[in-house]
Amino acid sequence: MFNIRELDVHELNEMRESGKDLILLDVRTPQEVAQGIIPGATHLPLHLLPLQLKQLDRQQEVIFYCRTGARSAQACAFCQNQGSDNVLNLRGGIVAWARAGYPIGEMTNQELTF
Repeated sequence: MFNIRELDVHELNEMRESGKDLILLDVRTPQEVAQGIIPGATHLPLHLLPLQLKQLDRQQEVIFYCRTGARSAQACAFCQNQGSDNVLNLRGGIVAWARAGYPIGEMTNQELTF
């Protein structure tokens, strides 16, 4: 069984504010991402993760998120199964992020794909 590491929205916000080098990946569908994205995130739909995994920098922490945390937990489990140990799941996803009052941005061309 996988021991998925998680962080909450406040921990993510602290990491971002401190300038910590990390990769933030949104694994939701394009339709969901069109409704808003955590600023600085890159969109990588969950179904494309197996095709893009080799492009992830294994030296950086990778934080996955989705709407509530279930799909991003699947992304973490997949990456761990492939030998990546530096992956974290955002507990509660973008819903928890928005409920905590953190900013939601619009998707830009830079955030379209990984």
